[in-house]
Amino acid sequence: MKLSGRDAAKVLARPDPGMAGFLLYGADAMRVALKRKTLVDALVGPKAADEMRLTRLAGTDLRRDPAMLLDAVKAVGFFPGPRAVLVEEAGEPALAAIKAALEDWTAGDARVVVTAGSLGAASGLRKTFEAARNAAALAVYNDPPDRAEIEAALAAAGLANVGREAMGEIDLLARTLDPGDFRQFLEKLALYKRGDASPLASQDVAAVAPPSGEAEIDEVLMLAGEGDARGLARAFRNLGAGSAVSVTIAAGRYFRTLHAAASAGDPEAALARARPPVFGPRRSRMAGQARAFGRDRLETALGLLMEAELTLRSSRPVPAMALVERLLVRIAMLRR
Repeated sequence: MKLSGRDAAKVLARPDPGMAGFLLYGADAMRVALKRKTLVDALVGPKAADEMRLTRLAGTDLRRDPAMLLDAVKAVGFFPGPRAVLVEEAGEPALAAIKAALEDWTAGDARVVVTAGSLGAASGLRKTFEAARNAAALAVYNDPPDRAEIEAALAAAGLANVGREAMGEIDLLARTLDPGDFRQFLEKLALYKRGDASPLASQDVAAVAPPSGEAEIDEVLMLAGEGDARGLARAFRNLGAGSAVSVTIAAGRYFRTLHAAASAGDPEAALARARPPVFGPRRSRMAGQARAFGRDRLETALGLLMEAELTLRSSRPVPAMALVERLLVRIAMLRR
């Protein structure tokens, strides 16, 4: 059986008890691993490894000893409960062992979960799982999760009561973060809302969303955007001596974002669509900065930043941190 779309999400969340095996394959190992975890937890529960109900085999091991897989599938577990055998990084040499295990599988045997990298249409592994009545194959692409997958991930994290604006911001994060980072974000969000029955709001997302950079640099750029030259000078003391290039790069990104927002009709909406998106009170502050500077003065600021980058990259020695501090003070004064 070949799985895709909503069918895949349903099977991963609630696998059919009559299915003997599953193949998950794709170029991104992290995405495959996350789908595998969802499936294995649904098959045998999150404590299966501790209770010795989950057996892990490497695909290369089956090349030397093909009988290992069938033995593991037929073995009787010490603890009661469903069992699974995970075959990781399988290739075509493991096909014979996997095919034999699927053909000899009967109800009560351990289910087989196979992961692999990219597989072409001619792959024997793909053909075996797609043609079998008691097995399924799922291609894991590098696409961001769709709304159904995001809702399922939220539900799994215990976040069922999500406000509309918060859902939009979570959707944007799902499209910009790596899968592992997005899962960690949901775990933090669930802990943050633990014991709080109110709907998940935009400020909750902003409270735990990954920062755009180092906190000290973010604070320096925020002060520059607000035209606070005196506060900017104080904040610079918290930066390390080797931060000049990092600050310049981050400042270029920050003021390009402000320029795009100032060029749009609605700065707040433009910041919500930014990559990465800007959330909560930070978005309101940056929208105010974009309006206060205006597009023309932000273009001047970007020109100053470009000159500073060229100076820092030149071969002649310059006091880098002093140059960057002076640059940001000049930009802060532009707002006035």
